[in-house]
Amino acid sequence: MKKAAVGLATLAGILWGILGLFVRTLNAAGLEAMQIVELRACVTAAVLLAALLIARRDLLKIRIRDLWCFLGTGICSIVFFNACYFRTVHDTSLSVAAVLLYTAPVFVMVLSAILFHEKITGIKIMAIIMTVAGCVLVTGVWRDAGGISGMNLLIGLGAGLGYALYSIFGRFALERGYSTVTVTFYTFLVAALFSMLLENPVMVFGTAFSGPGLGAVSISLGVLCTIAPFLSYTIALQYIENSRASVIASVEPVTATILGAVVYGEKLTVSGVLGIAVVIGALVLVNITDGKALSGKTQDSSAEQA
Repeated sequence: MKKAAVGLATLAGILWGILGLFVRTLNAAGLEAMQIVELRACVTAAVLLAALLIARRDLLKIRIRDLWCFLGTGICSIVFFNACYFRTVHDTSLSVAAVLLYTAPVFVMVLSAILFHEKITGIKIMAIIMTVAGCVLVTGVWRDAGGISGMNLLIGLGAGLGYALYSIFGRFALERGYSTVTVTFYTFLVAALFSMLLENPVMVFGTAFSGPGLGAVSISLGVLCTIAPFLSYTIALQYIENSRASVIASVEPVTATILGAVVYGEKLTVSGVLGIAVVIGALVLVNITDGKALSGKTQDSSAEQA
């Protein structure tokens, strides 16, 4: 099952990587970044709620004492990281924001070592360094990184931290016996309710479903780019370490870069190709079948508990 979990984490990264296709369409329709976050959360929560009411109502049950897990995944992760990420995009550039976002595996590794006693190995550290370096090469961040203020840097790192917190709070929820569907549903229910306080849902949904084409894009945003990858990633967390899953899912910027070149004709530079190779190298490195370095007792115990 651990090999399948690696595949699921990779699939999650790929599906997150195609998000830009849908976001650009919704941007062109007049929706701004945080409005798309609200739309994504609401569509995801609505689709999952309908599915659970029809098929598995028992999965809707949670204990009040565990509510903090879902507040963590919904607000501290989904809403917080999006707010920080889009602020960084606005104040700096897409490339700078992307690299700062992909400091997430560092946060995951450190927090998982503290909270779940996962081992920090030389292979993990090397894989994370390669991941960040690969993202730098893919985005060409050095060309427009000048003049970044300390506040911009902190907010960008906040995006990486928020992104990482899904792995942390998600692991806590899984260890309390909740299914991956339950974790994903309540994550986006909380995110949807909170984001509706920030943006006008009537205007957002009026725009997003103003025509059949936009409606299909909005549903796909929730199903293909949210439900499918988050379920895949959360299942992967049951069988492989947080830090390992986080590195594997970093295939996302590689997917986005290739997609940009194929669909939008964006120029793929030599550094971009080299960056893709480095990220893929990191994925291979982190999946070396060295029981002592990667599997360890922590992985086995996590799988048994989840």
